[in-house]
Amino acid sequence: MTLLHRVVLSSREARRVQLPEVPASVGQLIDILKERLELRGDFSLQFEDPEFGNALCNLTAISELPAERAVLHIMWDCDSSPLNQSTASVSSSSVFSQDTVSVHSEDFRPSWTDSIQMNLRHVSEWPSPFPIPKFSYDVELKLCKANVTYEKSKKGLAVTRDMKMEILDKIAAAVFEIKGYPEKDELESVASALVLKYPCLKEPGSITGYEGWKASIKYKLGNYRSKLRRAGCNEVNVNRKRKGGDGEDSPFTLKKPKRGEVNHVPDYPQHHDDSTLEEERVALVNEMQKKQKNMTVIRQKMALTFSLRRREVVECQPLVSKVQERWPALFSSEEIAKEFHRITSKDLLGTFNASLGKLVPGLLKLYRSKKGALGEKMEDLLDKPDEQTSDIVSHRKTAALRGLPIFLREDAAKVFLKCLDTDNLEPVLNGASVAILTILQDDDAGTSVLEQVVVLEGEIVLHDIPDLSTALAYLFGLLYALNIDYPKQTRHTFEAIQAIFFELGGSRCSHRIRALKTKLLL
Repeated sequence: MTLLHRVVLSSREARRVQLPEVPASVGQLIDILKERLELRGDFSLQFEDPEFGNALCNLTAISELPAERAVLHIMWDCDSSPLNQSTASVSSSSVFSQDTVSVHSEDFRPSWTDSIQMNLRHVSEWPSPFPIPKFSYDVELKLCKANVTYEKSKKGLAVTRDMKMEILDKIAAAVFEIKGYPEKDELESVASALVLKYPCLKEPGSITGYEGWKASIKYKLGNYRSKLRRAGCNEVNVNRKRKGGDGEDSPFTLKKPKRGEVNHVPDYPQHHDDSTLEEERVALVNEMQKKQKNMTVIRQKMALTFSLRRREVVECQPLVSKVQERWPALFSSEEIAKEFHRITSKDLLGTFNASLGKLVPGLLKLYRSKKGALGEKMEDLLDKPDEQTSDIVSHRKTAALRGLPIFLREDAAKVFLKCLDTDNLEPVLNGASVAILTILQDDDAGTSVLEQVVVLEGEIVLHDIPDLSTALAYLFGLLYALNIDYPKQTRHTFEAIQAIFFELGGSRCSHRIRALKTKLLL
């Protein structure tokens, strides 16, 4: 079977590659692409998955590719990126046509996205088991021989100071590549994986055999973050203690990922600093003010300035109105989804809609089982889908979402607002910090929905959303994009969306949300 691939080398370079047969493995496909496109260095592949709105997914097996046609993206390893390779011109006999620029020609420059990707993490979940890195040759040799001895005599290895430093240094770097501020259970999984791979490192007298290693890894990671802070790493630099105006220490709050963020405050792209990224931001604002906007330029500059934007919203915690002034492009449906993907590596609409479709039957079943205890609001909500004769699926989804805060014993009126198109919006929006506003047409029935809008800090920030589920997804995406805490009065509702719908944050959630997850699995 003939396969046709569109291979994206950068934002300005893509090639068609036709294969006469299906490669046996991903590795063989990479070798074919290297040969056909004359690529040098190491890279991995991602593909546009049509089942998730063409969001990028890592290619781990050939069977994951769509049949007949696929769009592949080259993901260069840091040491093999075109940024780190010398450029060379190609002859006219190259596989590229004469009017096409080769990735190795002197005219080729890596795109903004290419340079950004080297500073972004792509692992959205903590690995289990944790992959212990490879140590230096002499340390690996000693550990392997000590493992053999341990199997025979159960005698552990007497670890020297230099060996311990080598082990801890490599582990600290490996942990930080995945997460800058791991939780206690994640650190425990690292220590457990270490003694599982090297039983000779088990500690005699310890219940688990790795309590001491766990403590050492924790402190070594703290020292590693201090080194990175001195080197200017953004993610840890935002947590440096500052002196107040009178010389006193200002109140300190650790700004670390708390909701499953993969890229909380990434480092700036190569060859960029505060001044160059500020210039790009100003150019982005100017582009947004044009009548005929160049959407390609806007997308590129939003990707390029991601690290500057994240540092602003995390470190300075500005008001939403200030962010709108400095980053107007962020408040569009397309860029909200892209920003959420940069932060979490999750597809905003694709993941939310897929989860909602699976959860609707279970949620409605739970609501009905507790209908009497939850009061009239839940009863009225559940009666409406039963009365519908058209678009039943949409009404069931709406009922499942509107019933979530009621089931979690929170005030649904704080997150789901309603008004008529003839109403004065000021009293409706007053005090609405994080909400969805449904605007109804002022007619006899009063049930015709004109639009859904997203409300933050008492102001409408996103208009013309077709349905409630999409509006809630965009609202949730903005909470991540703007680093806004969940409102206290509805925090369990948003925590449920995070932990159950998006599966962000691992197993750490409140007892109320854990109970809901358990009930949905029954």
